[in-house]
Amino acid sequence: MSENIDTDDPPAADAEDADEVGELDPAETSDAESTEESVDAGDAEAEGEATDSPVEADAAGDEDADVDATTDESAGDDAGDDAVDADANGSTDLGSDVEVASEDAVVEDADEDLLGGLEIDSTSDIEVPDRLVDQVIGQDHARDVVKKAAKQRRHVMMIGSPGTGKSMLAKAMSQLLPKEELQDVLVYHNPDDGNEPKTRTVPAGKGEQIVDAHKEEARKRNQMRSFLMWIIIAIVIGYALLIVEQILIGILAAGVIYLAFRYGSRGNDAMIPNLLVNNANQQTAPFEDATGAHAGALLGDVRHDPFQSGGMETPSHDRVEAGAIHKGNKGVLFIDEINTLDIRSQQKLMTAIQEGEFSITGQSERSSGAMVQTEPVPTDFVMVAAGNLDALENMHPALRSRVKGSGYEVYMDDTIEDDAEMRRKYARFVAQEVEKDGRLPHFTEDAVQEVILEARRRSGRKGHLSLKLRDLGGLVRVAGDIARAEDKEFTEREDVLQAKRRSRSIEQQLADNYIERRKDYELTVNEGDVVGRVNGLAVMGEDSGIVLPVMAEVTPSQGPGEVIATGQLQEMAEEAVQNVSAIIKKFSDEDISEKDVHIQFVQAGEGGVDGDSASITVATAVISALEDVPVEQNLAMTGSLSVRGDVLPVGGVTHKIEAAAKSGLDTVIIPKANEQDVMIEDEFKDQIEIVPVQHISEVLEVALAGEPEKDSLVDRLKSITGKALEQREVGQTGGSPSPQ
Repeated sequence: MSENIDTDDPPAADAEDADEVGELDPAETSDAESTEESVDAGDAEAEGEATDSPVEADAAGDEDADVDATTDESAGDDAGDDAVDADANGSTDLGSDVEVASEDAVVEDADEDLLGGLEIDSTSDIEVPDRLVDQVIGQDHARDVVKKAAKQRRHVMMIGSPGTGKSMLAKAMSQLLPKEELQDVLVYHNPDDGNEPKTRTVPAGKGEQIVDAHKEEARKRNQMRSFLMWIIIAIVIGYALLIVEQILIGILAAGVIYLAFRYGSRGNDAMIPNLLVNNANQQTAPFEDATGAHAGALLGDVRHDPFQSGGMETPSHDRVEAGAIHKGNKGVLFIDEINTLDIRSQQKLMTAIQEGEFSITGQSERSSGAMVQTEPVPTDFVMVAAGNLDALENMHPALRSRVKGSGYEVYMDDTIEDDAEMRRKYARFVAQEVEKDGRLPHFTEDAVQEVILEARRRSGRKGHLSLKLRDLGGLVRVAGDIARAEDKEFTEREDVLQAKRRSRSIEQQLADNYIERRKDYELTVNEGDVVGRVNGLAVMGEDSGIVLPVMAEVTPSQGPGEVIATGQLQEMAEEAVQNVSAIIKKFSDEDISEKDVHIQFVQAGEGGVDGDSASITVATAVISALEDVPVEQNLAMTGSLSVRGDVLPVGGVTHKIEAAAKSGLDTVIIPKANEQDVMIEDEFKDQIEIVPVQHISEVLEVALAGEPEKDSLVDRLKSITGKALEQREVGQTGGSPSPQ
């Protein structure tokens, strides 16, 4: 196997992270025009209230003499927001809130109901809002920022995991921008210098009219020239036949005249402008997705002309092509994975943002288009940059500063607090996916409940729902396809359960195959007891777990004693092993200064081992080898470890527990702090016993076999750390430390 095995999935964040997510005021979602008016009114009111001194009335008799001007700047902003609220209350309500249809549809305890109080026969009973911004599930903070950025035309950078709604929010932003400002861009031939075409900006829809008018004018001129040409040809041929009586000379002369007229007519075509950007049919502000675009597609280009002379060349203005930065003028330019743009393109993008215009030239130095450079073309776009956390590393610092200095940076949440309102929104999410696809049967109530349960499970946190909705949407589509293949009227719960099995990720399929292969070769030991061998647990990818045995052996050293770990350990795993060695020195009676401690991660694969969640596994294996006390093989364990012996929380506990159950193990030791994050499938609940622990002494008490030896070792550990453990029991009510 060539996969990199993470023994520590990134631990779930503190619950306080969810506090940022709040319900938006419905008033902020009024239509674009009324919102703009209310913002203007709010700004005017705020301006009046924020003056430095009372306003005195004229002697001519203004009505009120004084205006209280002590309101500070923030209060002025609040006044503007109040104006927006007042305007929105009289218009469109926020479609992101899913209300219970009637009193008959209310479940007695909506907080406990999986649909949050909705009683529906199927998702066809749920109304889907028209605007994209109202279809966004969760991400309330990001949605609020996007709406404000659209009003003020600010740039936005969204950082977060894939599938959390970054592109959907960018498209929603284009719907919130005003349409009446859209423009067409025309490129004209420059009679003074053909390599410097002229540009002209006109209101949207005018461009086509101008081009049509020029084409009509050129057509009329060509008709007149053709009429004149045929008259002259007729005269020449008639003269050759009747006067000179030399038909061959007449034909040759007619051919020369024809070619001369055709060559001369090319000048008429050169006068027709090139419609570079056409927004005539745009119903909303332009949305240009420039993700992964090369330089020409992003910045514009001039096509190469192989015929550059002899009257066969194409006029330079006809070869100009607009880039995404020009097509996105007065709209939104969306660039996902912005760090994949080369530095040169990022620098020019920064110039376009700063100047609001950017000339088009050929991007290839070998092309004839490199000699052409137009006048500046407008690039007044709002940029929405997106990416994962690693996008910040390779993004040009000046470009990020430009976005940050004149816009917003938003981190996209991976999970959101599970409450009745959010579950209603998830039911609407299923309805949205069905309507968006257009071919899937609607989901029954039980099927929607199963999707919500899966969202809980995928969140990896107790009391939360996953916001990786792209993956969840894939589950909805697979379930719908299964129901459609069987000609069902509705998608049922059984279809969702079957879809969960069919839509497993590559990592899940590899992990299941890995587990089966180990069974075939009897590499998984799930009974008896062995000295120095512990069944550890690891994750592959984000949603699959495997059993990863760890073996330890203590041998005499031929020099200073050292800890030797094999299995292609990555940096974090190596540091975890060093931390474990400190615990061993503290808790073991053995003098290891003249001994080598060998630690092996059995069949870790070519990708090696990363993370520190195997710390308690390594510590248990080494202490077992040092003390010659066997370890029970019917259990597995996962957990990080501090140098003082505290068991710290890790990530991926649900997937790890399920992997242990699939491997035939019947007990799993996990950190006490992760107890709330366990959401295993029903089929595994009766197969596995979960033991939460807070300290390494508790791990050894459960894992070690041989009562006299185990009791002696555990008693010794408790005597060393007893005072600290007692202080924890008296002074702590929250269990183990939060994930770090």
